[in-house]
Amino acid sequence: MRFLHTSDWHIGKSLKGHNRLAEQSAVLDEIVGIVRKNEVDAVLIAGDIYDSAAPSAEAQQLLIRTLLEIRNSGVPVIAIAGNHDHAPTFDAYRPLMNEVGIHLVGTPGAGSDGAIEITARSTGESAVIATLPFVSQRTVIRAAELIANTPVMNSISYAQRVEDMLTVLAQAFRPDAVNILMTHLTVSGGKFGGGERDAQSIFGYHVPAIAFPAEAQYVALGHLHRRQTIEAPCPLHYSGSPISVDFGEQDNESVVCLVETAPSTPAAVTDIPIKSGRRLMTLRGTLAEIESQARGTGDAFLRVQLKEPARAGLLEQVRDLLPNALDIRIDPAFAAPNATTRPASSGIERTPTELFAEYCATKNIDDPRLAALFARLHDATSES
Repeated sequence: MRFLHTSDWHIGKSLKGHNRLAEQSAVLDEIVGIVRKNEVDAVLIAGDIYDSAAPSAEAQQLLIRTLLEIRNSGVPVIAIAGNHDHAPTFDAYRPLMNEVGIHLVGTPGAGSDGAIEITARSTGESAVIATLPFVSQRTVIRAAELIANTPVMNSISYAQRVEDMLTVLAQAFRPDAVNILMTHLTVSGGKFGGGERDAQSIFGYHVPAIAFPAEAQYVALGHLHRRQTIEAPCPLHYSGSPISVDFGEQDNESVVCLVETAPSTPAAVTDIPIKSGRRLMTLRGTLAEIESQARGTGDAFLRVQLKEPARAGLLEQVRDLLPNALDIRIDPAFAAPNATTRPASSGIERTPTELFAEYCATKNIDDPRLAALFARLHDATSES
């Protein structure tokens, strides 16, 4: 059987105020093409489909179009909610979407609510996909009680509760089926991609790799945006995001995972690169150095860190030179210090021009044009 594992699409995510829906659409079109080319038996989307719990109409239209294109190719979809998604909305649409072979899982559930069975069109074999959407610390007790059907002590850690849920979900696995677990969480030892939401990725949310059941032939993970494999009792894989969502992810490789397995056979995984997303790059140096670097940037979105003092017109010069620069900042080493007091008086009376020059020095501004402009304005004011 063949599966396509992907996650963290973050549809609707903007970058420094720049709308990326067209770019996200191109990435999702590429994924649909990969699904068709490789004749997969199911697509697994491990959470954070949207970037917001209240996505725009355009973002929702893009998702629905993509899911229907996959399903119209004869491929079922199983998608779980991540910490960016609105789980109750997933559950509200679940009965309707189930009718067309698109299985949305918003909140954790036991039995048939937590495990979805499909039949492979290629082999006729069965696959059981056990699902655990993102669970917050606020809701983990209720989720654990729902799945395990037993009271949970408040003193039990987040990690232990999640492990208990994984154990119960694995009871749906069968020796004659392909058994897959899909969840959205942070596994201890996983490397962050650079654009995750810190508040829901801190140590209190970590789950150890040994928590995952050995019966799973593949674990499809979402939440960390970097493609990686984690050593565990079973194959444990983050697909990473198919598009770099922020400049902290500019060096990540964007892929989807093609998973091939059979009953009682460990999964073999092939990474398929995603090339439709625009590169993110950071340029550092003086304006002259950045101008030299700019020749190799192509259509990449740019973050610029200037290693020279601020001066009038510098921002405009960078924007004229680099229309794709979305974030332009002065390097902290050249930024103006936060002066809390005025410089001590030397006892020598200074002219307004000298005082202005002194002020510019405290702000690390070195621009002769600004000094000349001040002098002209001061002269004009004095004459009037």
